Amino acid sequence: MKPKIESYENLVDALEALPSIGKKSAQRMAYHMVMEDHFAAMKIAHAIEKAVQRVRRCERCGAMSEDELCPVCADMNRDHTKLCIVEHARDILQIESSGDYDGTYFVVESVEHLDGSRLKERVEEGVEEVIFAFTPGIATDAMILFIEEKLSDYDLVFTKIAQGVPTGVSLENIDMLSLSRAIQDRIKV
Repeated sequence: MKPKIESYENLVDALEALPSIGKKSAQRMAYHMVMEDHFAAMKIAHAIEKAVQRVRRCERCGAMSEDELCPVCADMNRDHTKLCIVEHARDILQIESSGDYDGTYFVVESVEHLDGSRLKERVEEGVEEVIFAFTPGIATDAMILFIEEKLSDYDLVFTKIAQGVPTGVSLENIDMLSLSRAIQDRIKV
């Protein structure tokens, strides 16, 4: 019979439930926490507890926030004429880390969860350009068309982020959709 340490196995199972964490990684992390670094484990546990209690969705855009409004929505120096629509709140963190966007955001996780009235309210606040920052795919193309139709009564410019070949990646390692988009959306040099 295989020895079982229930609390350790529960920790492994909990870690393995996280995205991109497999059984071996979960076991290594759990072992490190319970056998090698209790302080780090307690620090992680406290950080998780605090984040779960404090982080919520921004009332205006759906981003992650500790307050009613996220830092972007609360910043009056942002360009409120640009509205970037993303699939997930975590996408905002990625775009913000680039430092190349100064507008505002709106999170739409799916067509089923789209709050059309809230989106229209945002547009009516002076939005001139709607930027779609979605992962390329047929479903997201359909979502873009759906949102464009919902906002067709407004005088808006609709754009989407460029797609194609990432820097430093050879063409043989690019999926066909990305390569096709790169060729279609080529730019003059």
